[in-house]
Amino acid sequence: MNTFKLTVSTPNGNVFKGDAVKLNLRGASGDLAVMAGHIPFITTVKEGEFSVDLPEGERKSGNIGGGLLTVSKDAVILLSGSVKFDK
Repeated sequence: MNTFKLTVSTPNGNVFKGDAVKLNLRGASGDLAVMAGHIPFITTVKEGEFSVDLPEGERKSGNIGGGLLTVSKDAVILLSGSVKFDK
């Protein structure tokens, strides 16, 4: 299973930093999923639910207050004013 480096940050610091298999969220043009090897792009992120699939098979999900997503060859960075993971 291929992974990529994911950082999820708010103004208060990183809320997640590690390997991920898939990131699901709502971008400017609709729902999207980012996986390892995805073509680089930048998009705004809409407020709503999101999830991160981890290599161990676990899924972390929660809500995001909108923001910016940057996908590059080496890493994926999600910046938001607020992120809350479900318990």
